[in-house]
Amino acid sequence: MLTQYQEARREVRAGVLEVVQILMEVNREALKSIELLDASRLQNLRKRLKPINKKTEVIDNKLVVIFARYTPEARDLREMVAYLKITSGLNRIKASMNSYIKNMQGMLAEDDAAILRFIKESLSINRCTIHAFGKTVEMLQTFDNNEKIRNLATEIDVEYAKTDDIYALLEKSVIQKMHDTEGHAEEYFNLLKYIRKNLKIIDRLDSITQRIIFARMGGKL
Repeated sequence: MLTQYQEARREVRAGVLEVVQILMEVNREALKSIELLDASRLQNLRKRLKPINKKTEVIDNKLVVIFARYTPEARDLREMVAYLKITSGLNRIKASMNSYIKNMQGMLAEDDAAILRFIKESLSINRCTIHAFGKTVEMLQTFDNNEKIRNLATEIDVEYAKTDDIYALLEKSVIQKMHDTEGHAEEYFNLLKYIRKNLKIIDRLDSITQRIIFARMGGKL
């Protein structure tokens, strides 16, 4: 039977896992919506992001109770501090995701063939992010397996590196198009800005995975 302290820790980890899974699913649905060029589906997805801040606030409050009631020892304290950093990162991912989805709605409404082509090419970044989300979920589900956590973190780093390469190639193509096309430079500039916003999602997710490693094995936060 779990002690009250063990149950409180379990609830915190379960809450973090739930938020990661929600963000992963919204990201997956956003990818499908953009592939279908369906701006109306994107609007509905933004509504699903609204409860995220409330959920992370609940997690943070539970952490405060754990600190006050149980005074965790060094190893457990490390885990709890890591979760405080993780919830902050999840809120930032939610903000980046909301901004990206909103901006993609506007871009799809432009109905410009060249811009739509570049958007579809950029979706390889989204696919890498979804893969990284899935591996982050696995890290939380196999929290007691140090070797598994390390391997998953390495796989996430690979997905992260892929997105830099994808963006560099896309940026080169978009800038060339800007030079070749008169009157649409602002639209192309904005497109690159929105895709960079999308890149922040996997960047922050990579930071979260490092905090999961810290929570389990220590090191630098």
